[in-house]
Amino acid sequence: MLRFGLVALIGTVAIGAMAHSASAQQAVMREADIVDLRVGQRVLVDDGSCPAGQIKQIVGSRLSENGVVRTSSCVPRLAKR
Repeated sequence: MLRFGLVALIGTVAIGAMAHSASAQQAVMREADIVDLRVGQRVLVDDGSCPAGQIKQIVGSRLSENGVVRTSSCVPRLAKR
C-alpha cells in the first residue's frame, strides 16, 4: 500500500512538471530566433514593433502541409521592461 502511494505521488509530480514546462512562454528578441514552433505554443517577441506597453505574441495556430502556421498579435506586457 505504501509503495502504491509513493508511485502515485511521483507520477503526479512528474505530470505537474511537464504541464508547467509546456505552458511556459519564451521571450526572444527577433522573430527569426524562433526555430521549432509547435501548434499551440506561444512565444513573446520583444522587437519594438508593438505600441508602448505591449509585446508581440507569436502563436503556432495550426498545422498545414508546409508546417506550423504562425499568427502574431500585440498583447499587453505583463512585466516591467
